Order: sequence, then C-alpha cells, then structure tokens
Amino acid sequence: MPGMTTHLQTKNAVVVSAFHSALVHQFLLIALAVVALWVVWNALRSARYRRTVAGGGSGAAATGPVPLAEPPARRVLRVGFGLLWVLDGLLQLQAGMPLGLSTGVLQPSADSSPTWVQHVVGFGVTLWSDHPVQAAAAAVWIQLGIGVLLIFAPRGRWSRFSGVASVGWGLVVWVFGEAFGGIFGQGASWLMGVPGAVLLYCAAGVLVALPERAWSGPRVGRIVLRSMGGFFVGMAVLQAWPGRGYWQGASPGRPAGTLTAMVGQMAQTSQPGLLAAVVRWFGRVDAAHGWAVNAVVVVLLAAVGVALWSTSARALRPALLLTVALCVADWVFVQDFGFFGGVGTDPNSMLPTALLVVSGYVGATRGVPATTPGPEAVPAMASTSGSAATPAVPDGPWWARADLGYLTRMLVAVGAVVVVLVGAVPMAGAAADPTADPILAEAVDGTPNIVNAPTPGFVLEDQSGNRVTLSGLAGRTVVLTFLDPVCTSDCPYIAQEMRQANTLLGADSGRVVFVAVVANPVYRATTFTNAFDRQEGLDHMGNWLFLTGSLGALQKVWDDYGVLVQTAPAGGMVTHGELAYIVDAHGRTREVLSTEPGTGSASYSSFSAYLADAIEHVIHT
Repeated sequence: MPGMTTHLQTKNAVVVSAFHSALVHQFLLIALAVVALWVVWNALRSARYRRTVAGGGSGAAATGPVPLAEPPARRVLRVGFGLLWVLDGLLQLQAGMPLGLSTGVLQPSADSSPTWVQHVVGFGVTLWSDHPVQAAAAAVWIQLGIGVLLIFAPRGRWSRFSGVASVGWGLVVWVFGEAFGGIFGQGASWLMGVPGAVLLYCAAGVLVALPERAWSGPRVGRIVLRSMGGFFVGMAVLQAWPGRGYWQGASPGRPAGTLTAMVGQMAQTSQPGLLAAVVRWFGRVDAAHGWAVNAVVVVLLAAVGVALWSTSARALRPALLLTVALCVADWVFVQDFGFFGGVGTDPNSMLPTALLVVSGYVGATRGVPATTPGPEAVPAMASTSGSAATPAVPDGPWWARADLGYLTRMLVAVGAVVVVLVGAVPMAGAAADPTADPILAEAVDGTPNIVNAPTPGFVLEDQSGNRVTLSGLAGRTVVLTFLDPVCTSDCPYIAQEMRQANTLLGADSGRVVFVAVVANPVYRATTFTNAFDRQEGLDHMGNWLFLTGSLGALQKVWDDYGVLVQTAPAGGMVTHGELAYIVDAHGRTREVLSTEPGTGSASYSSFSAYLADAIEHVIHT
C-alpha cells in the first residue's frame, strides 16, 4: 500500500541466501586457482629435481651466502596484522553484513562528524546499500587475501608488496568504513577507538613495506616508540579537555557522561551474558566515580606516552607492560571486544595499538640476529656437494635455483592476490553500476509469479483522450500497473522505476509499452494524469500510457485484475494494490510482480533492474 514501504530486516532470507551463494561461487573460483597453483608447484619441483640429477647433484638443499633472519620486530608486525586481517575477513562472513553494515556501522560512524565527512562516507553507504551482496562478499575475500599475503609472502618484493596492499585497502576502510576513524567527530577519544583501528593497520603496512635494511638497527623501533609516545600524550590531553563529558559519570537530573553512555550502549550489544555483566559493572563504576576514572586514564596515557617517547631502556619495559594492560582493559571494559552484535567488523583499535608498541619495543631493544639463517629470504642456490662455493645449476632459471620453501611461499602469495582480485573485481563493477542490485527488490517484493494465462481486456482512454484497448497493443510486450495520479508516497517512486527500467532495456524498449491505469475513483480526469506525467518526466517517454475512463470502466479493470482500491479516510489519496503484470506480444500474462518500491533512491532503485530483467525474459522466451 502507498506509504507503507517495507524496510528490509538485517537477516532477510533472500539477501542472506544470495550472499552465501556468492561466497560459494567465488570460493569455487579460488579453489580452481589453488589447484592450478598446486599443479605449477609440482611442475617446478619436478623440473628442479630433474635439473639437479642431470647436473650430478644429490638434490641437497645447501645454500650460498647465508641470509639473515627476518628482523623480529618486522615479523611481529607482519604476522600480527596478517592475523588481524584474516580475523576481520572471517567476521565479514556474518549473515547480517550485507544489510546491516551500512545502517549499523557506516552511517553511525559518521553521525557525529561534520557534514563534509558525512557526504564522503555517504558514497560508501550508497555503494554498500545498493550492492550489499557484492560489497559484503568482496570485503570477505579482500581482507582474507591481504592477511594471507602478509603472513606467507616470501621476503623481498613480495613481502613489501603485502604491506602496500594493507595500506591501500586500509585507507579505503578508514575513510568510508570508519569515517576517518572518528577523528572529526564529537567526543573523539582514544578510549572510543580514535584514530581508527584500520589507520593502525595502515601504519603497520607502511613499516612492512620498508626495505628490510631499514630494520638492521634500533632506529625504526625507536621511531615507532616515539610516534606512539607522542600519540599517547596527545590522547591524554584530549581525554583531559574539559567540556567533553569524560569527567562526569551519571547523577540525578544530569545527562550521563560520554564514557558512561558509551559503556551503557555496549552492554546492550548481543553477546554472552558474562561479558555483558562485566561491561555493565564498569559502567556502574564510571557512573559513580566518573571524575576518578577519567583522572586515572589521563595519568596512565600521559605516563605511557612520556616513557615511550624517552626510549629509555629502564622505562621501556614497564611502559610496554602498562601499555598492554591499558589496551586490554579498554578492549574489555569499554570497547567490549568490538566484534559482537552481528555486524562487528574488527576487534577495534586496542589490539593493533598494542601490536605497534610491542613491535617498536622489539625493534628498539632486540635488533637483528647476526648469524641466524633465514629460509624464506633470497632464493637459495642448490649445491652438488653441500659446499656454498659449488652451485649445481649456476646458469639455470631462477625457479631452478630457488629454495623450494621460497617457491612455495611465492605461489601462496600469488594465490592470496587471486583471492583479493576475486573480491575486488566484482566490487569495482558494482561501484561503476548506478542501478541498485535487483536482489533488493526481490527481497522486498518476493519472486515474481510465473503464469501463462489470458489477460483481461480493457477499453480506456490515454492522456490525450484516445481510445486504447489491450488488443490494440498486440505485438508488443505490455507492462501494466496501477497508479494514483495524486499520490505523494509510493506511486511517484514506482513511475520512476518504470522509467528507469525503460532506459535499462536499451534497444528492446521499442518492443515494450508501459501502461498505468488510474487507481483513484475521484481524481481520474486526464488533467490529473497529465500533471502526474509532467511531474515525473514521463511526458517525454514515447512508450508510456497513463489510462483512465469512467468510474464504471475503471472499476471493471480493477476487478478483472484483482486490484483493491479504497479511498483513504482523509479524502483524496487512496490505498491500492501495487502490482505489475507483464503481458507478452500475444496478449498472455507471463509474470506478475509486486511493485512495492525497493531500497534506495527512486531513479536508481533495484526494482528498475529487477523489472527490466523480467521484461527481457518475457521478450526473449
């Protein structure tokens, strides 16, 4: 009924089923790529073995110059953030992601930010809302792929490329998914996740992308520690700034403080009862002692910041322990682990913060082992006698001289890139498509009823007063619906969807005529139909007819097509059934669709594509 547009539930069965189906199909593509890479790996291994035997060697895996092990600090970053990306990808598998992320995460993240931030984030909201299945599936594979790439890519260019990939995707998520990490929002605070978890992923990606020689001494580790120290001092100042609501808890007659309100909201998130009880307990503590809680947070942030900035050997270990403890406490009591509720996309900012500090500490204090061999470093040379000075195949191709472990990791890295592309390519296509996914209309209106029955005839008048009959339209496919010319709710949307569907048909639009029958017993004169056409831009659509007639003629058509028309109690506007009949060139009804307007803007509604697909099916069958 007009004015009663359906809002999709987060776990709508149609969309969730389409999401799972997309994941399965894309997984099959990935599986094929894995099989192909396995075949390549076996071929390279066999070729290496044959060349070694032909050269008189034993196939021993001796090496030339022994490469140094990967710097421990770099390994902490690479593996730690790789695992975080994998976890984020797995969280994207939740059934509520396609329909819940835009309204439950993207929009709320920008609500307290300036208008320009909301406009920027709005692009991401529109893309996700119009193409929820493609976007949700893409996020799964891109993040899983980047995580695997970070963890397994062989050292050298491949590993550095994994850092670059992490930065690139991280910036996309930081801008559109986290609204710049909330740094422009009201009440921004380290406790709430500022500057955004994914910006920390980007920082780690930059460090991984550095040449390994940059990690040969403590310099990079000290830079990381000083950067984090300055960051913590800045967050302490922000936390202490008066008037931002962090110094107050909750008292009668006054609104709850910022932290108290935040913790109260997190306690309502769907999660195990024990965890909710822990968060509620902290909420009560902050409500009763808001000033004291904030004072402790400010002092600890400042102390940690100063200690990290100093890079003093005596202060670093206590500072590291205090930082990790503070991050864990905030992760549990304030951020509530960050991933409960069905649309949690990551564990929030505390784990990446702790990882960066740990990597800085390791880099500044442990350095690089001088003699430990690194099996995944530079491709090693095979030797006939185990001597580093006697390579078995000195002039062979690189894959014949490379260590087998290096080849394995390289092919895993190629597989990870394939995983990323499986997600990124459909998402890029969706971003370029201005028409929303038809799955949204199907989720709102249900699948069309497939029929093959004679269509009731009619004798009515078009906008110019010309007589129109159904038999007179034979030879063209007819799309028949019912509209109220003075409706201000659903009917204008439906008309725009018809117009957009006509555009989507392209050359086939010449084989189709769109027909609307007046669904108002009072306002049925051509004056009103013509005004409606001008208002909706339909007066220039050559294959559009808006038919009317006497009340008796209209009532007969309503009855024949099973459309209930009732005058609303307030007067002029009416309620009426919202259906579209697709009639083939021979006058037989082939499909019946509900025309309840889909999600999104009228001119780019998913129903337009949904209807165009149904018309094409009737035309060509």
